[in-house]
Amino acid sequence: MANKTTITVTVAIFSLSLLFAPGCESDTQTGTLVGAAVGAGVGQAIGGSTGATLAGAGIGAAGGYMIGREQDKKKARSADVQRLDEVTVNVVNSNGSITPVRLKKQGAGYVGPKGEYYDHLPSPNELKSAYGF
Repeated sequence: MANKTTITVTVAIFSLSLLFAPGCESDTQTGTLVGAAVGAGVGQAIGGSTGATLAGAGIGAAGGYMIGREQDKKKARSADVQRLDEVTVNVVNSNGSITPVRLKKQGAGYVGPKGEYYDHLPSPNELKSAYGF
């Protein structure tokens, strides 16, 4: 009976942790939350005591934190590479508003949002006829 109760408590803790996961702003936070819940369940299942549950939660949180942090770092590196391949040129419109035009680096030139190719980085005035008013 104790084993069935342990499994039920473990599933309940894990399920509740998933309810809070969407509120996490990063993989680090999500990893910590899920790691703590899984660790608490494993600690309870193996040790069957409050101390084992708390130790499992601590170890799980630490492991989840490290995994989530590495995922966040990987995403940041990927975003940095993407930003190096993109340039935004702000076109000032006749009413003073600004239209940002994102250009992607391609070879020695740049490609505009409509697929047009520029052999150099175009100035805001060059882009105004296509993207401004």
